Amino acid sequence: MSSADPRQRDPITEARRQWVAHGWEDAADGMELVTSLVRAHQLLMERIDAVLRPLDLSFARYEVLRLLSFTHDGAMPMTRLGSLLQVHPTSVTSAVARLVKQGYAARERGAHDGRVVLASITGTGREVVERATERLNAEVFTQPGIEAGDAARLTELLAALRAASGDHVSA
Repeated sequence: MSSADPRQRDPITEARRQWVAHGWEDAADGMELVTSLVRAHQLLMERIDAVLRPLDLSFARYEVLRLLSFTHDGAMPMTRLGSLLQVHPTSVTSAVARLVKQGYAARERGAHDGRVVLASITGTGREVVERATERLNAEVFTQPGIEAGDAARLTELLAALRAASGDHVSA
């Protein structure tokens, strides 16, 4: 196929061209950024899902297990999990419920305050999160698709975007 074949065009570049052609030039860069970020997210999630699927984990459940494994006693209040993961409490409840069903986590009331619900990681959960982390590190995180210096710079730019949107971002 020739390079003029419309099936060979980058759809995001074409969308930008259309934005400009329709008089929305002042928004074209932002639309291109947002669309590129969404597509990059899709591509990375496909890679992550391919690594985690054989372990019967989603990225959300992996993140819960990884956070729990980082704690001193392997347990954390559900509300704290949601805060650290920056997700709605319902999402945490759903992820933990699935992990409990899989035998990777347990849910219990706090010993000092019965109103607090704790999620804790099981031995099996520790084993699976370590296998998942080894595979994610080898197949995704050490090779995200851009050079290390570019990855650091992109992370800085995304931190600025997050901060401008109200996230607390460390210096």
